[in-house]
Amino acid sequence: MTSSGLQRDELAAFLRTRRARLSPAEVGLPEGERRRTPGLRRQEVAQLAGMSIDYYIRLEQGRGPHPSRQVLAAMARALMLSRDEREYLFRIAGENPPRTVGPSREVTPGLRHLLDAMTETPAYLVDAAYHVLAWNRLATYFMGDLSAVPDADRNMIRWTFRRPATDSHWTDAETICFVRSTVADLRAAYGRYPADPAIRELVTELLGTSPRFARLWAEHDVEERRPIVKRVPHAELGSLEFECRVLLVPETEQRMIVYVPEPGSPTQAVFRQLAERVAT
Repeated sequence: MTSSGLQRDELAAFLRTRRARLSPAEVGLPEGERRRTPGLRRQEVAQLAGMSIDYYIRLEQGRGPHPSRQVLAAMARALMLSRDEREYLFRIAGENPPRTVGPSREVTPGLRHLLDAMTETPAYLVDAAYHVLAWNRLATYFMGDLSAVPDADRNMIRWTFRRPATDSHWTDAETICFVRSTVADLRAAYGRYPADPAIRELVTELLGTSPRFARLWAEHDVEERRPIVKRVPHAELGSLEFECRVLLVPETEQRMIVYVPEPGSPTQAVFRQLAERVAT
């Protein structure tokens, strides 16, 4: 350990092990030729973190300079560290971890690459308040082209509870289950970040405009989202069935929502046809 608190050997070992556990596909990079060792290459981590390859190599060899807080944050994003891992990275580098004051709306390059790499699967990224932050091309067949929608209106929960009470949406048991789970997940985020303005404003707005939301909110259910099977009668694509899987990004409190069809199913065939259509 240096006088500054930097544990060079521990930092070097930690970076090497975190790099070895990631595959190129997980960060949106092509596999390329066969790899002799598992994990990302050093130059790939440096590229994702926006630093020189020589600088990163020196850090992994335990002979680099004291990394700045900006460098540490960039490496944490590139290596897709969890919140606990990010805190550990800062501490062994002799820095106090950044205080988490609320969920992040920053879309990291790795997540953006991952969305784009999922060419046959609709997927999109939302923050803890279910504000849509990024999406891939297949997702537009379900959400529309959000690039034409004002940023303030890109919220899944607000869309849901703006539907009139007579909408057939509210008579479908699977939809009701999905909505109930979403509200319970929002309450979990509300408890973790009681001072976050985006979450508070959304809850206050819907309590005043949607009796249905108010009833669900009053039940005080708290639940992290779990995968469910959705059956969607799509106007253009026909009847679709897929698992709606919600993947938590721990360090940002974001969720990546992915529509996963059963292998060999008609829905998978439709998704592949869409992928070919948008690729041309």
